[in-house]
Amino acid sequence: MTRISYEFFPPKTLEASFRLWDTINVLAPTAPDFVSVTYGAGGTTRKLTHEAVTTISKSTGLRVAAHLTCVDASKAETLEIAESYAAAGITDIVALRGDMPGGCAFAPHSEGFASSVELIEALAATGKFTLRVGAYPDRHPEAASDNADVEFLKRKIDAGATEAITQFFFEAETFLRFRDRCDKAGITAPIVPGILPIENWKGVRKFAASCGTVIPDWVDQAFEAADRDDRSDLLATAICTEMSSELLAEGVDKLHFYTLNKPHLTRDVIHALGLAPEPGLEKVA
Repeated sequence: MTRISYEFFPPKTLEASFRLWDTINVLAPTAPDFVSVTYGAGGTTRKLTHEAVTTISKSTGLRVAAHLTCVDASKAETLEIAESYAAAGITDIVALRGDMPGGCAFAPHSEGFASSVELIEALAATGKFTLRVGAYPDRHPEAASDNADVEFLKRKIDAGATEAITQFFFEAETFLRFRDRCDKAGITAPIVPGILPIENWKGVRKFAASCGTVIPDWVDQAFEAADRDDRSDLLATAICTEMSSELLAEGVDKLHFYTLNKPHLTRDVIHALGLAPEPGLEKVA
């Protein structure tokens, strides 16, 4: 059985709040294994993330994973946030180093965790959380080599994480090669591919370049043509569905979708893959 999960981000405006709840209402019927809520660069959405996580959990009954980072907080402050999640019944955390605002190089808080490994160790020591971490099929911009990414992922798993979710990528082979390298390194924890249905190619292209995700020429050319012909949504759905199908055929049993709080392409892909549960028949008089 294939399990699916979704990533949302916390709303900063009233309009964004409506968009988030529309996203949840559209995707909740697909019975996700869990949903996660992101944490803005530099901890800028710390409070909003907490509010979104707890509200989604209480209002929908969905299993919610909160993103938690090392940025701009002491160890005590970070663990206090984690404890507040535990007190609210939230036991899933995506533990990340996090990014500095403005794209600056990471600099740990003077009294904070110096890396995601330290954060994971501290959270694991509480015994209260299921911990997921990030992984990079394409080389992280700060990594010295492809193997460095794999070695650091192993450190995170050894520190107490039980599952990894990858950065998005554009070809199934990228993930499969990464999975092979992780297997060779002795990583036995599940590695879940992160899937991004592309709503805005220019925005995704810019973000991919900043985070080290390799953009195949054919993808770039296809979206340039599709944008001219107003067929970008159709192309995005087709590419995402085909790539996901290839992953499932290669034994992948979990998919994590980056929704960007825009649910309809994700929903279309889920339905195209046949992963949405069939609606029950209503009784009629």
